[in-house]
Amino acid sequence: MGKREARPWIASDELWSLIEPLLPIPGPKVKPGRPRVPDRQALCGILFVLHTGIQWEYLPQELGFGSGMTCWRRLEAWNEAGVWERLHAVLLAKLRSDKQIDWSRAVIDSSHVRADRPGPKSGPSPVDRARPGSKHHLIVDGHGIPLAISLTGGNRNDITQLIPLLRKIPPVTGLVGRPRQRPDTLLGDRGYDHDKYRRLVRAMGIKPVIAQRGIPHGSGLRTHRWVVERTIAWLHGFRRLRIRWERRDDIHEALLGLAACLITHRHTKHLC
Repeated sequence: MGKREARPWIASDELWSLIEPLLPIPGPKVKPGRPRVPDRQALCGILFVLHTGIQWEYLPQELGFGSGMTCWRRLEAWNEAGVWERLHAVLLAKLRSDKQIDWSRAVIDSSHVRADRPGPKSGPSPVDRARPGSKHHLIVDGHGIPLAISLTGGNRNDITQLIPLLRKIPPVTGLVGRPRQRPDTLLGDRGYDHDKYRRLVRAMGIKPVIAQRGIPHGSGLRTHRWVVERTIAWLHGFRRLRIRWERRDDIHEALLGLAACLITHRHTKHLC
């Protein structure tokens, strides 16, 4: 028999067992009509859009996902309930309990994505002839595990997101004692080169290792920085994130947060 084609939009039993307890309890139906699409089927529809990049209205209902609007609304509700933030915290706690998080260093970087149309947290991209665009800002541990992720306009300076992104790292449990929230060292390229921000990072108990402008032959941090570049490539492996199709920033952030959870979940499965 040939190798079975992978269907990454099918939520595994293990992944579903982690997500299901975090979902909000649905309210009573206001109007009679068709029965509610089960949450697991709606999740598979959301994953289908995330992986394939298909438009919501073209989601194939014959696969049992429900309509694209149903999946979109479910994503909106789950995002408002903080499902992806809590799932990410659960996954990080599991990794910490297995001592798989490398707290000795964290790496920060960002990437541009074109926006289909202007909207909140989009702006004229300096790398795309001032067309509408957004930035994905990401901080990972020494293994490339996502610790925090955020969305801004394409014209925002990377350095403005350094401290907010560090503060966005959740307290990670999983071992006896206080939760861990701060890496020992932070690595960044020249985009984060500023004495003021070095002082702020040190004030948080983190040693900044940031490339300086004017030094030739690259940042000098390539040996350690490649992990964040690899994770960004993984993020953009989800086709829906390669271009920002959603005008609403919260919906794009929801997909971005879900993708970060899926990458983190791969690390728990030793697939990376």
